[in-house]
Amino acid sequence: MQTAEDEVRAAMALIPGRGPVGTVERLGGLTNRVYRVEAGGETVVLRIPGEGTEAYIDRAVEAANARAAAAAGVSPEVLHVDPGRGLMLTRLVEGRTMTPALFREPGAPARAAAAFARLHRSGVRFEFRFDLFAMIEEYLRVLAPMRVTLPEGYHAAVAEAEAVRAALDARPAALAPCHCDPLCENFLDTGERMWIVDWEYSGMNDPLWDLGDLAVEGEFGAAQEEEMLAAYFGRAPTAAERGRVVAYKAMCDLLWTLWGLIQHGNGNPADDFWAYATNRFERCRRLMASEGFAGHLAAVRTG
Repeated sequence: MQTAEDEVRAAMALIPGRGPVGTVERLGGLTNRVYRVEAGGETVVLRIPGEGTEAYIDRAVEAANARAAAAAGVSPEVLHVDPGRGLMLTRLVEGRTMTPALFREPGAPARAAAAFARLHRSGVRFEFRFDLFAMIEEYLRVLAPMRVTLPEGYHAAVAEAEAVRAALDARPAALAPCHCDPLCENFLDTGERMWIVDWEYSGMNDPLWDLGDLAVEGEFGAAQEEEMLAAYFGRAPTAAERGRVVAYKAMCDLLWTLWGLIQHGNGNPADDFWAYATNRFERCRRLMASEGFAGHLAAVRTG
């Protein structure tokens, strides 16, 4: 059976000029395998793709966007990419890997917001247009041959989400380069600033998607969410801006429900992805059915 060290050495042998491999440490990853590697006198981070990810991730787009994010100053330098094999080597950034608990520390939501603001206002262009509803359709297509059962009421929720689509379409956002998958673990905190990693789902998008999705992934309470919004805007958000964030909090759960089901269908052992998917869907339904949700959509429509 191949060990982690064997896997890393085999992958590093495909990367020119990296020298002998020393210490190897597994860093994590839900779908991929990520390692901290001592090689050639320096410490680097190696990403080896998970099985089945090629069905829904364009590695060439990811590589281009990772390089653009590094140029924007929010992500580590990309040292090598092999899109065909899905290998990526980046420079190590020393920092704490964030968790929901760490995001409850005062200042952490503001540092993440500052990183988003720097990316969104950088002027760099990402390849790929992250379109929520197109991605829902694409993920359903990926799921079809897997014969995975959708949570009860999923298609009804997608139909109800047409009201969200209409509100967003009434006031189209200026697109910006966005991370689009802001798991807490994709943030590295130095205590002075946040770095963002993992650009698999990145693209041009409404920047408020990143804020809404981070609020969900970080399990933000009201205090964390307000700190994030104030730091991002430099002021209190308008009703329309807040409405977009709330809408995306629901929509990210609607989309990532399907992502979880794909992992379940692929037999990914990293988590109980059926529970992951159903929990996300139930949270989406609760928010969409909440008393204030329609008012947030009205604020989005009126701008």
